[in-house]
Amino acid sequence: MSAPGAQGSGGTAGSPAISIIVPCYNEVANIAPLVAKLETALEGRHWEVIFVDDNSPDGTTEAVRAQARQKSYVRGICRVGRRGLSSAVIEGVLSSSAQVVAVMDGDQQHDETRLIALIDAVADGGCDVAVGSRHVEGGSNAGLANAWRHALSNGGIWLAQCFLPVKLTDPMSGFFAVRQETFAAIAPRLSGAGFKILLDLLLSSAKPLKVQEIACGFRPRVAGESKLDTLVMLQFVALLLEKFSHGLVPLRFVAFCLVGLAGVGTNFGVMHLVRFFGVHFSVAQAVGTVVAMIVNFVLDNNFTYRDRRLHGQRCVWGLLVFMLVCSIGALANVGVAHMMYAQSYRLDEASLAGAVLAVVWNYTMSSTLIWRPR
Repeated sequence: MSAPGAQGSGGTAGSPAISIIVPCYNEVANIAPLVAKLETALEGRHWEVIFVDDNSPDGTTEAVRAQARQKSYVRGICRVGRRGLSSAVIEGVLSSSAQVVAVMDGDQQHDETRLIALIDAVADGGCDVAVGSRHVEGGSNAGLANAWRHALSNGGIWLAQCFLPVKLTDPMSGFFAVRQETFAAIAPRLSGAGFKILLDLLLSSAKPLKVQEIACGFRPRVAGESKLDTLVMLQFVALLLEKFSHGLVPLRFVAFCLVGLAGVGTNFGVMHLVRFFGVHFSVAQAVGTVVAMIVNFVLDNNFTYRDRRLHGQRCVWGLLVFMLVCSIGALANVGVAHMMYAQSYRLDEASLAGAVLAVVWNYTMSSTLIWRPR
């Protein structure tokens, strides 16, 4: 087998023509097998693979380094204090000097034998983005683990198609190729949050990108755990809302508000449950409020601020500060609403103003005091 950097078109001896970007977290068992598969699939091409690891506790970065010590076409980026697939892809692509970059998952579910077709479709100028699709003739999504994951994926596809400026059967795909300069031009407008970087890319482009779909199979996961869950889909919905508002409403704020609605429902439900046992309304309301704050904190920690998630003692202190912040927000809500109502504003107008102030206060304080960037 020839060395990846020894031949191929479009690159120089020091600059590969193709970079494969692999965002990963807890994929230690997949690193060496994936490199071996790429060596076979891309034989004769001038390529490199860039693993972007979010400081996985399972030793993923060490596995990448072990490969890189032996193979010059393997590179790794270890991110400390940052989490998220989309932002990992952005950093990986922007670290590349290759003409064409391809993005694929680190779990071996994407069919690496389709990489050449994706790369050539972009390199030949036939499209701006080539997407590995499970939903065109010859494609398959049999690798999804169960009916629930099929439903999440299909529901996401339908919803994304309602917003996309281009026709695409598989906007949820994480397997695609694009010219590096095209991606770099769009990068400043990307949200960088969530897991659906392809959708973010297509929605963030100043003009519709020309897309070509390449049939691709989606294999069962070989090792590790799937990252597709309900929280990921909620992040996906928040991304669509951010793009639909043209960035006026940040994705994280949308997510914070969605979590807040869950807290309202929790408060209401717990209050009525406690009242059922004959507890006085004020006590029941206080219990419901405390439970709602705890639920909101847990959801925000695992959903809204997933990339800044708190652990251990920091999580306990974060909860206490969060409850204090929310308590001040609740007092401000009541105070503003009462003041506006006293000034002859309608009850619903006064209540809405108080609620908006409380949400903005809670979000601002949460982002700067509790889940501040590290």
